[in-house]
Formats: sequence, C-alpha cells, structure tokens
Amino acid sequence: MSMAVASVEKIRKAQRAQGPATVLAIGTATPPNCVSQADYPDYYFRITKSEHMTELKEKFKRMCDKSMIKKRYMYLTEEILKENPNMCAYMASSLDARQDMVVVEVPKLGKEAATKAIKEWGQPKSKITHLVFCTTSGVDMPGADYQLTKLLGLRPSVKRIMMYQQGCFAGGTVLRLAKDLAENNKGARVLVVCSEITAVTFRGPSDTHLDSLVGQALFGDGAAAIILGADPDTKIERPLFQLVSAAQTILPDSDGAIDGHLREVGLTFHLLKDVPGLISKNIEKSLVEAFSPIGIRDWNSIFWIAHPGGPAILDQVEAKLGLKEEKLSATRHVLSEFGNMSSACVLFILDEMRKKSLEEGKPTTGEGLEWGVLFGFGPGLTVETVVLHSIPTEASR
Repeated sequence: MSMAVASVEKIRKAQRAQGPATVLAIGTATPPNCVSQADYPDYYFRITKSEHMTELKEKFKRMCDKSMIKKRYMYLTEEILKENPNMCAYMASSLDARQDMVVVEVPKLGKEAATKAIKEWGQPKSKITHLVFCTTSGVDMPGADYQLTKLLGLRPSVKRIMMYQQGCFAGGTVLRLAKDLAENNKGARVLVVCSEITAVTFRGPSDTHLDSLVGQALFGDGAAAIILGADPDTKIERPLFQLVSAAQTILPDSDGAIDGHLREVGLTFHLLKDVPGLISKNIEKSLVEAFSPIGIRDWNSIFWIAHPGGPAILDQVEAKLGLKEEKLSATRHVLSEFGNMSSACVLFILDEMRKKSLEEGKPTTGEGLEWGVLFGFGPGLTVETVVLHSIPTEASR
C-alpha cells in the first residue's frame, strides 16, 4: 500500500508548478465604432424614438454628465439599430436578433485581444494548454470558448472552461481560476479572455425603470486577454504581475442589489440597493483578510485595480479608506476612455497600469509599489479580491 501512496504523491508533486501564477502578457480590443458621451443622450433618444420624453432625456443627460465617461466603444451602430427596431424598444421580443449578433461578435472581439496578447508573449500558440473564456453577452453551444479555439487555431486538445452570465465581478473570477490552473499544472500556459458586447443589454428608456437607464449610460464594449503561467522562462517570457492570493465573498445584506435576467427582450439589468454604499462599507474587511498575512494595513501603500462599476463606487471607496487621489487614477482613466465593460474592465486597468509604470520609469510594473489589489464587484453582491505582486521594471535593474 505504501508504495502506491508514495507513487501517487510523486505523480502529484510532478504535476505541480513551483512558483506562483504570473501574468505574462496582456492584450485588449474594442469595436471600431466609438461614441462620445457628450453626444450620446441626443443619439440615444433619437434612435429609440423617445424624443417626446423630454424630462427623462434631461435625467439621462445628467447621468451621462456625472458618469465621468468621455467615450465608449459599441458594436451597435445606427445602421444596425435601424434594421432592428425591436432592440430600440424598452421591452420588445428581440433575443434572437441580439443572440445572432453576439454569438458571432463576442468570440471575434476576443480573438482580437488574444492575438495581441499572444504576440506580446512571443511564444507559439500551440503552447497554450488551457483557455478560460468569460462573457455576460449571450449564450451558445458549443460556446464562445470553442469558437475562439477555432478562430485562433489553438490545439483541439486545449482544456477549455466557459463562464457565462457572471457579470461585472468576473474579471477577478477568471484570474482566481487561472491561478489554480497554472499552479496545479506544471508547464501550463493559460489564455484568459473576457469579451463583452452591450448588444444584449441595449434598450430604449422607460419612465418606470431608471436603473435600466443607468446601465445605458455606463456600459461599453471591449475584450481583454491575458496569458498566465507559473515558473516563467525569463529568457523568452516577460513576467508582469504575480497572483499571490484570490478570494471571493458575498456581501451581507445585499440580496437583490444587482441582478440581470435573460429574457425574450434581451438581458435586463437591475440595481435595487445602494450598491456604492454596500461596497464601501464592506471593502475594508476584504482588504484586511487579504493583506494581514503580508502584514500590510496601509491602503495607500499598495497599487489599486478596482472594477469601475460607476463613479459613485470609486468615490465612496476612496472616501471610506482615505485613499489618495492618485490611487484610483488608472481605474478612472479606463472608465473615462471605455466606460464600464463588465468583466473586461480590470484587465484593461492592469494593462494601463503596467504601460504607464514603464512609460514613467517606475521601478515596478505596479506604479513603483510592490503589492497591489484587484477588485471585482458584481451581481450577488459578489466581491472578488486578488492580491498582486508587481515585477521590477528595466528602470530599477
């Protein structure tokens, strides 16, 4: 018996990587159609034939003004919406039309981001062992993971995981999942793709559902891809961040705070409770749990990547924790340039941070700091917390 136990343990040990999961490359993509937030209310009320709702339009204008968003990218163009008037109504059967779009476009946009990440990684794509694909835009079988495998020409034996309908916290979930895959499978190289297209949630305005309008003012389209692996070969791979720990929790007293339902009218989105208040009230607990093993209690001493659900979440978290203004600058930059792209946002922010850190000659990929946190917030109210360790840049060597 002991022989068998010994050999199982030996095999088990041989399967495991030595070091922590490491981000080795990042790529992002958006549809070509860019909408300016300042012009969006006029466009939105015109295309949805709602110009008679003058008070509501003024409200929507104020939402767009307060959103801190300058521009967003959207697959949906005026031409497409004119061909699909049901998508412009507040509640008209339109799921088929929406599905037909996203089933094709979500993997395509994912491919664009993945191609950039693979190019930066500099390894042949045949070395990708695992694929994690995440979207809240549409569902299909076989899924977007399968379509992307075909589009990219990955090996048919690539081990795929498809995550549908997770919502805005999932940028943290995919990292938590990829971390386990990379660390428990020696030599694994995990391609993670988050691709989001608002064609499922776009709809006309309604007097009675202002929370739906909030989504129309915030959401944008985008895809981000990351390549992760443990024990990087530093002769050819350039590590960017290490994933140290990952946790997920459901916030207390938050039932029904954020939810979405896939219906004949598309994906409907509801904000029922004070979401920024719930997040800011509970965020310190997640930070303490994540950072007490490292002995960190100063939230200004770490770099920050927080899902920018909307400006109020960022403002209240900043106030509650006494964060210096620059702490959330990468996060706010991505919100202003792209809007809320659901799961893809935090990966865009990671990309923005490492690029800026290099440009500014900071000693590490994390704005010159050693430790950082990545937060995902979404339906449930679910919070994903990932502890990151930055990598020294050329500037510091």
